[in-house]
Amino acid sequence: MKKLSRLSHVRNIGVAAHVDAGKTTLTERILFYTGASYKIGEVHDGAAHMDYLAEEQRHGITITSAVTKAPWRDHLIQVVDTPGHVDFTIEVERAMRVQDGCILVLDGVRAVEPQTETVWRQRARFNLPALFFVNKMDRPGADYRASLDAIRRRLKAEPVPITVPLGEGQGSADQAPVAHSVVHLIDRTLLRFQGEQGELVVTEPCPADLWARLAADREALGLAAAEWDERLTEQVLAGEDPDPGALRAAIRRGTLAGRLFPCYGGSALRNLGVQPLLDGVIDFLPAPLDRPPALGRHPDGSLEEVVLGGEGPLVALAFKVQLWDGRRHVFARIYRNTLKAGDTVEFIGPDGQTRREQAARLFDVDAGKKTKLEQAEPGQIVLIAGLRFATTGDTLCAPGHLLGLERIEARAPVLGLAIEAAAGTEEEKLLEVLDKVTQEDPTLAVEEDPETGQRLLRGMGELHLQMVLERMAREFGVTVRSGRPAVAVRETIRRAAAADAFFTTPPSPDGKHPDLMARVALAVEPLARGAGIRITVDPRVLPEGALLSDEQRRAVEAGLRGGLESGPLQGAALLDLALKVREVEVFGPNSTPEALAAAAGRALRQALDAAQPALMQPVMALEVIVPQVNLGAVLGDLQSRTAIITDTGNRGETAEVRAEAPLAALLGYTTTLRSLTQGRGQFSMEFLRFDLA
Repeated sequence: MKKLSRLSHVRNIGVAAHVDAGKTTLTERILFYTGASYKIGEVHDGAAHMDYLAEEQRHGITITSAVTKAPWRDHLIQVVDTPGHVDFTIEVERAMRVQDGCILVLDGVRAVEPQTETVWRQRARFNLPALFFVNKMDRPGADYRASLDAIRRRLKAEPVPITVPLGEGQGSADQAPVAHSVVHLIDRTLLRFQGEQGELVVTEPCPADLWARLAADREALGLAAAEWDERLTEQVLAGEDPDPGALRAAIRRGTLAGRLFPCYGGSALRNLGVQPLLDGVIDFLPAPLDRPPALGRHPDGSLEEVVLGGEGPLVALAFKVQLWDGRRHVFARIYRNTLKAGDTVEFIGPDGQTRREQAARLFDVDAGKKTKLEQAEPGQIVLIAGLRFATTGDTLCAPGHLLGLERIEARAPVLGLAIEAAAGTEEEKLLEVLDKVTQEDPTLAVEEDPETGQRLLRGMGELHLQMVLERMAREFGVTVRSGRPAVAVRETIRRAAAADAFFTTPPSPDGKHPDLMARVALAVEPLARGAGIRITVDPRVLPEGALLSDEQRRAVEAGLRGGLESGPLQGAALLDLALKVREVEVFGPNSTPEALAAAAGRALRQALDAAQPALMQPVMALEVIVPQVNLGAVLGDLQSRTAIITDTGNRGETAEVRAEAPLAALLGYTTTLRSLTQGRGQFSMEFLRFDLA
């Protein structure tokens, strides 16, 4: 493949959607039509190029994000295919962190689904311009315009139709039906997709009577473009046909500003409408240089704008750790300068420690294959071998030039399994493997149950944990016995309380060591659900005139944060409370940072005990799609699970139910729903919040 180093000719994009909307199928077509792959791999056959893990091929789902490249119109498109299942949402989060734009895929029958809304929020967090591809338009019940309306209603976005897919019988009166075709509204053309794999695109003028039936779509396109080019306004209002180049330029401006979202329709599986989408990626999504600078923070707190490809020392973001052939590798995107094989990099880890390591080898990546590189340039996504400690979110810098880009936030796990090695002789190997998989996946955690002493593997859901155990058995040969899934809980408080604690050590028997002592008074109060933790350390200091050093102040806060990691009921982390240190009393050199941290922790525990501590459990947002005839039975079952029904709707012969329910009540729900609907019902859920049990 010809290497294109001009950043203006690069498009770094991701493909994201709700589970089973057709992301990977679309990516397979992109690779085939661009010539990056000589054949189309189908997901349902377990042969998709991008689903290279054995678990992905066996289950027919995407588990991990995969990177590949494809040439189109003298441009290079770097594509990241992401999972759709909510259990693997961290893969979407960290992929979007390093993308410049994205394609959001919708199911033409179901339109906007719960995980669509989740990836939409992730896109918005990083201000990524986006295109929509309304997929599966060959299926009964698919409705392109209803999908656009759903984008407006549920995502509060302005969709701009660029192509309109056509079905049987939608041709003009004087010619055969134009099934397997789309109308391109900018070029006023009819595109037919012929050949064995739809690789032959036949372009012809759109028949007048068909064009007349699409007047509303063309008007919507023109009005959207006119908002970004005043010269187009008069033409559109006068009913004239604007110049295609002017339309594209105006829509590009609106797309890069995050206000317009070009929409394409088709069917990836039936090879319909993919090539115009590729044109849209080039025409409307940003090149790396079109994106605003990234904001970096120096160790002293000062800020610096990092312009991609600009002047200055190396800056690269490590966004994913992956075990490749059993060895630790790190995915990174280069922002500034170049990285060569063998270079030394420096970074500040999540623990605040500065480390130096050598990027021993660099690789270009194509899904499950890697090719050795000597040098990586700005805009590239590369795989780095040799980094033992760099992890998700670390900023790799030239030695002596530390800088931190915005980190990647990982959600806390909500479900746990008690696990143990199937063979007692594999205990040490199990611990080693658990360390590797938790480095790779920030949403995994290994903890000890404070009541039973069992080892718990926590993750984002049943499927997530199942895939981890399967990978551990296949890749590392470690067979694990596991118990029943148990939800992860959190703790909070119900009322305000205060405490005043004095800490001192027993007198030293030989009198050589001074007694350590300190006193801390503080107050706690509950906050609204989802508010998190607020800590204020701005106390009155006694005796009058005394001051807390920065080290002592940090010690007080560290003692508080340590105490918040283990609540008084079940040792779970605390959430949704405010904590204010009111008074600190110091006793000269006897009030060491250790003494202050201990006094703060003791005062916090006393305050929590008096504040009516309570358990919280994960609450999930649930969407269930069932045949109308089964709606009553499904609603009754949900209510028996203490679910709160928030919305119901009808779409043809199917009903949609939205609800909130505790995760504990939804374990095993897949089997129940299949039984209630004779296998025709489907559901999806995502974490919403922790709430009182």
